[in-house]
Amino acid sequence: MPKENSRYRWFVVVVFFFFMLLHQTDKLMIGSLQVQISKDFDLNNRQWGLINSGALFVATILYPIWGYLYDRFARTKLIAFASFIWGATTWLNAIVRTYTGFMITRASTGIDDSSYPGLFTLVADYFGPNLRGKVYGILQLAQPLGYLIGMILALIVAPMIGGWRSVFYITGSLGLVLAVIIYFGVKEMPRGQAEPEFENMAEMQTFKFSWSEAREIFKKKTMWFIFLQGFAGVFPWNVITFFFFGYLETERGYDANSILFTMAPVILILASGYFVGGALGDFAFKRSNKGRIIVSSVGVLMGAIFMYLAINTPIEAKNQFFIFMCLTAIFMPLSSANVIATVYDITVPEVRSTAQAVEYFIENAGAISAPVITGIIADAFSLQTAILLICTIAWGLCFVFYLGAIFTIDKDSHDLRAQMAARAKAM
Repeated sequence: MPKENSRYRWFVVVVFFFFMLLHQTDKLMIGSLQVQISKDFDLNNRQWGLINSGALFVATILYPIWGYLYDRFARTKLIAFASFIWGATTWLNAIVRTYTGFMITRASTGIDDSSYPGLFTLVADYFGPNLRGKVYGILQLAQPLGYLIGMILALIVAPMIGGWRSVFYITGSLGLVLAVIIYFGVKEMPRGQAEPEFENMAEMQTFKFSWSEAREIFKKKTMWFIFLQGFAGVFPWNVITFFFFGYLETERGYDANSILFTMAPVILILASGYFVGGALGDFAFKRSNKGRIIVSSVGVLMGAIFMYLAINTPIEAKNQFFIFMCLTAIFMPLSSANVIATVYDITVPEVRSTAQAVEYFIENAGAISAPVITGIIADAFSLQTAILLICTIAWGLCFVFYLGAIFTIDKDSHDLRAQMAARAKAM
């Protein structure tokens, strides 16, 4: 890649990082606002779960559509459109005054939540396989940092500026601004540009979406293990996102300041884990096709162990609870960037958005039910029981599915490299 383009690709990473950071702030902030919003609308845990399940349901059914559109049309323009939708739907969510209206408009915010496959595949055409894990790790720092910023906005800023609705107006407006920046500032790249087989080629063949290649996605055994771990793996994330702050406040007796000073360091550690996981995955991948899967399997296993220890820590042992949560945060995100990179290690460029969209579709199929199941268990027993059961069981299953992928990744990765080499030779 020419030096100028090499510099420009990092500009694209910066733009996408801020898109994801502010979008995740807007999306995840609602977890920190559970108590405030529940008081406004007089909600129980089940009703709160339904609100969040609505957005997950909309995102789920739209993933395949977004994936198909990204593989057929200009990804930059579609990402800009998603940013506009984010801003508009967040404004609507702030305006409504009834529980039904809030549930409907909150569900509409799920439209743009399924827009990430195009962003990640565009980045894959700027960076080759040996760098993707690190770059995805950098981009995914945005999720926990957005969570932290959302927590600060919810717990500190919202009471100062008139409540949670005012914060929604701010984050919605930022979505509209970013739509303009992405539309005019980010360039499309040819699909497959960064694959090593096409390095230094003067011209790139245009790879177009085809249904035959899309069907090949489902013939790769590794993808099925990725699908299965995705379905199970989102349960803990959604439980933590939507219920953990309520758990700290109602069952562990934390006030707003205690929550902030406990969770802020945990979230910062978790944020670093995305980049560490991606970097470890790249390091291991250079030595073995199994490398990313091994890093991922260690992450979910250790995350489950330390979450179990944290939740079972006595309420009065706050320092011990904090230490176990920090250890959980180190391992939780190790698999995230590696899953995305693995999908691209085994699928051809023209259907990568579709492949990732299918993976996210299956993930969200599990995510839809997670808040409701958590709410039902919490109402019947406690939030502690709900968090403990869902996190440990789900991550245990993920570990088993990653073990399966270790036995299939070599063949699927080799098949892609052979296919790319054949295409390069034919040019």
